[in-house]
Amino acid sequence: MIRFGIVGCGHIAKKHVAAIDAVEGAELAAICDTNEERLKEFARDGVASYTDLADMLKSDVDVVSICTPSGLHAKLTVQVAEAKKHVIVEKPMALTLEDADMMIDACEKNGVKMAVVHPNRFRPAVVELRRQLDSGAFGKIGHANATVRWNRNQAYYDQAPWRGTKAMDGGVLMNQAIHNMDLLLWMMGEVDEVSSYAATRIRDIEAEDTSVSVIRFKNGALGVLEAAVTIYPKNLEESLSIFGEKGTAIIGGPTANWIKHWVFEGMEEEEAEIAKQRVEQDPFGIPGHQCIIQDMCDAIREDRTPIVDGEAGRQALSLVVACQQAAETGKAVKMDDLKRN
Repeated sequence: MIRFGIVGCGHIAKKHVAAIDAVEGAELAAICDTNEERLKEFARDGVASYTDLADMLKSDVDVVSICTPSGLHAKLTVQVAEAKKHVIVEKPMALTLEDADMMIDACEKNGVKMAVVHPNRFRPAVVELRRQLDSGAFGKIGHANATVRWNRNQAYYDQAPWRGTKAMDGGVLMNQAIHNMDLLLWMMGEVDEVSSYAATRIRDIEAEDTSVSVIRFKNGALGVLEAAVTIYPKNLEESLSIFGEKGTAIIGGPTANWIKHWVFEGMEEEEAEIAKQRVEQDPFGIPGHQCIIQDMCDAIREDRTPIVDGEAGRQALSLVVACQQAAETGKAVKMDDLKRN
């Protein structure tokens, strides 16, 4: 039995609890939050409650899920790693590359594993898309597009003082679109250069609520990333599109869970329809957080690196940082300048 602890008993922690409960051989052993009222919401028989992470780390938990505001991830990850516990950290893994490097170094130094929560990789439609890429069905890729047209109204930001701040939240790229940036990188490979514009147009927040970026990948393909939390009156679209010489694929919907367009050279319409129906039968599949928890358990037992490890988390963060720097300076940013030393 692999014993899990959770630090930070907010909204996202509920997904971790459900995921731990659903994975055979995983057990929720402890919870931690400085707010005792929140602890009461998560309390149950057999689960120890702590208001101090240091105390929880003295217990026999094997893995700690970090579900706090983003700006606290780095400090807590280092603390957990130094206690020789494995780490699952919510996205974004950190708000700066310096913090991300510190987290990776701490886990390596202490011989513990780290997984970053990018659960969208496990969506059935995304898995189908990756399968087509791996098979070479697209041929040469021309360009790709990731779109996040969502609504996070002012009430959402007013619920917690950290939301919308640069120090704790990071804005639409860091808090919402980083999932889509992870998918772009997973599908398209390394990025060469980024140009970007960002603005705070509608929400009363410190960070950006709208961003548009143009990407050049190292393989020569181009990309466009559009992200906004200002769409009226509700979430409209989350999509990922890839366009190649022999294929065109779009996955989308309010969340990118459905195949919207699926055309490849040599593929009969019936075969494309079968792929669409296979996804539509179960568009959400096994919850992504459950996949992350299961993978961490497997990684511990098999002594291997988790699928979405610290380096993968850093790559997505690097793309966010590059977009933010390009928007601030008005100049294109070379990704090699942001690589880990």
